[in-house]
Amino acid sequence: MNTQSILVVDDEKNIRLTMMQALESLSFNIVTAVNGEEALQILKEKPIDLVFLDLKLPGMNGLEVLQQIKSNWPATRTIIITAHATVEHAVEAMKYGAVDFIQKPFSIKEIRDLAAAVIKRTELNEANANDYPSLIKLTRQKINERNFVDANETIKRAIAANPNDPEAYNLLGAILEIRGDWLTAQKFYRTSLDLDPTYKPAAANLERTTSLNRDGKIILGAENDNNATFDDKGQ
Repeated sequence: MNTQSILVVDDEKNIRLTMMQALESLSFNIVTAVNGEEALQILKEKPIDLVFLDLKLPGMNGLEVLQQIKSNWPATRTIIITAHATVEHAVEAMKYGAVDFIQKPFSIKEIRDLAAAVIKRTELNEANANDYPSLIKLTRQKINERNFVDANETIKRAIAANPNDPEAYNLLGAILEIRGDWLTAQKFYRTSLDLDPTYKPAAANLERTTSLNRDGKIILGAENDNNATFDDKGQ
């Protein structure tokens, strides 16, 4: 496999240095940019496989840069870097083509693991680029097997294949909820409903997670599906 090239775009010097040190140790080629304009110039000059992109940049903001990347370099994958207060914007960015996001503060291990996972996911997508329904089905299967690590990877492949379908965002919300991240799960349920306000599984999950009593099964899909619900109490 060819050495992957990664571009880190962040106006904070310590973030750029930390990510360079983390990723260079895995034999990636790393380049950095302090703003969106510099990042786009780098992309014009050399092929980049993966971009770590901060949402809050001076001048052109992260979403504007992301849109330029998806328009001009659609094969380049983008991971959003975000502070906790802007997680909702990172979720929104996934609708515009970001493949994942990482929250500050993060560890070196988190950076390495995420970069490796996204690159592996990209390689798998090349073999299954148009198989969105199978990825959705496989995600539900992994959830019901309680294999949440693989479920998380599979659903993000599905979102990359079709970022405009509400079912994938509802499933990602379900995985996050099962793993205890209620607040981020709610953001993905809302993203699902933004795409389709009539999508009942997301509406039911959002209503349940925002109520005083959060008990009840997590809705994974249509009622006629054999893997339609998940009981977090272990069934």
